[in-house]
Amino acid sequence: MVVRVLAFGPLAEVLGGREHEINGVSNISEILEHLGIQEWAENRLTVSINGKVCDLDAKVSEGVEVALLPPVSGG
Repeated sequence: MVVRVLAFGPLAEVLGGREHEINGVSNISEILEHLGIQEWAENRLTVSINGKVCDLDAKVSEGVEVALLPPVSGG
């Protein structure tokens, strides 16, 4: 099962790009673990599946698009 992951803001920089394909995961937490960014979950990371905000235990299925949206800062 392949899941498309889009990373935004500083996460895209940390991951070395905005778009990633991940195989063999079943939920959002596994995606974060696979990418090595579990600590972002503790810092108000917002996650969506196909444009709908979800929890970290949300299940993913073949072909979905997962967006990782770090908190926005600025002035």
